[in-house]
Amino acid sequence: MAQRFNRPTELHNGNYMRRIKKRQLQLGELGIEQIEFDPRSRDDVPQVLRGLQHLYCTPQLRAEVFDILGSVVPEGISADVGRPGMELWKILVLGTLRLSLNWDYDRLLEMVSQHRTIRQMLGHSWTDEELVYSLQTLKDNVSLLTPEVLDRINQVVVRAGHQVLGNDEDLRGRCDSFVVETDVHYPTDINLLWDAMRKIITLLAAMYCFWGLTDWRQSAYNLRQLKRAMRKAQSTKRSTSKDPERKARQAQQVVEAHRAYLELAQRFLSKAQDSVVRLMHEQGVLAVELAEVQRFMEHATRQIDQIRRRVIEGERIPHEEKVFSLFEEHTEWVSKGKAGVPVELGLRVCVLEDQYGFILHHQVMEQQTDDQVAVAMVAEAQARFLDLRQCSFDKGFHTPSNQRELSEMLELPVLPRKGNLSQAAREVEGADEFRAARRAHSAVESAINALEVHGLDRCPDHGIDGFKRYVSLAVVGRNIQILGTIVRKQEKARERPPPDRLAA
Repeated sequence: MAQRFNRPTELHNGNYMRRIKKRQLQLGELGIEQIEFDPRSRDDVPQVLRGLQHLYCTPQLRAEVFDILGSVVPEGISADVGRPGMELWKILVLGTLRLSLNWDYDRLLEMVSQHRTIRQMLGHSWTDEELVYSLQTLKDNVSLLTPEVLDRINQVVVRAGHQVLGNDEDLRGRCDSFVVETDVHYPTDINLLWDAMRKIITLLAAMYCFWGLTDWRQSAYNLRQLKRAMRKAQSTKRSTSKDPERKARQAQQVVEAHRAYLELAQRFLSKAQDSVVRLMHEQGVLAVELAEVQRFMEHATRQIDQIRRRVIEGERIPHEEKVFSLFEEHTEWVSKGKAGVPVELGLRVCVLEDQYGFILHHQVMEQQTDDQVAVAMVAEAQARFLDLRQCSFDKGFHTPSNQRELSEMLELPVLPRKGNLSQAAREVEGADEFRAARRAHSAVESAINALEVHGLDRCPDHGIDGFKRYVSLAVVGRNIQILGTIVRKQEKARERPPPDRLAA
């Protein structure tokens, strides 16, 4: 029977120890520097693993990465006390593989349990073939990496790539933004109300069952009633007929269907409010235990109000009052005007890459537009890489203040202006260096497409913290893959016979 690693407890538990990487090889274990990859393979896995191997086998880089990983363990926690947890090096390998290869946790579980080279990178040998991971172990451990830790590791990876390339010229950046979708369904006010009421009823039914109370014993029937009312409201449409009487009759049916749905939802919501009070007063349930129920009750109250105002009173709901997901509340409605993609539900992410394809810096944009992050992106990138001298943008990043500030920060700010250009602006944008940088700017779309293909098209992780961690892991994973690709190309070039031998 296969053995399993114990599921970890929280890091702040003093009885739980965690090492970065064990110091001594075990019987049958292959050193990471001894792992060999098929030179003819064009798959992504060897590229990512070769990048990780380069980080590990270069003493200076390994020391820097291990020092950063050590900050994951809170101060005061001994690495030599308690039962062993997953090594931090393994967590970095797992997180990088998940995002670089666009795997979900189920695929990651299968690969780390069965893929020989990946298990060698994780430090397993033929003597522990029966050791496999559990799904929850992977989820709990990968989530320990924070965006701040990953940002520091990313800086080490980028500098390692620059060292491998051996090119010490100034960095030329390209900056653009794209939308990373959240894992949500298309929002309408009536299905958001259904989401809220469904959670309220199921949560309260579970609590009342735990306390042996029978107020919500018909919860399944209540949900069927509510869903039937929602479906009727969804299926009742306004008439497109030119007959005024028919249009008025159909409009009245729409109002009546929505009113019936709201009345039923309000009845269950009022009962839920009474149930919360009863649990607190009679059973002594703490407010913190009811926080999730009360959060969904607030959502339900808002949705009932907005549906009433929109359908019954004919009011137009302002955009800033709308919520687009009850579960991923950071979700935004993004309309970028792209052909075939009228709307995206998620958050904008801004990335700045250099001429070698490495992503120097990224930022998750919450309630922000491109022109609001242009200066901050360059300032943060220059704080990490002092030799950034040039950066190109598209017109969406332009404002007069951005033009002034970027001209003070960069030797060549390539920020096209909007509208009609003055004579001075024409001379600036007509210069050969400016035009060459504008032509090269489109290469950033290749970096964005690579991120989307390798997992950053849709974020399955929950919450804004999970979203930011997911984006940071994707950036680190992509840079490690680029590093591995460069190293493999150089190794192939060194192994290739000289031209005179090829001619012979």
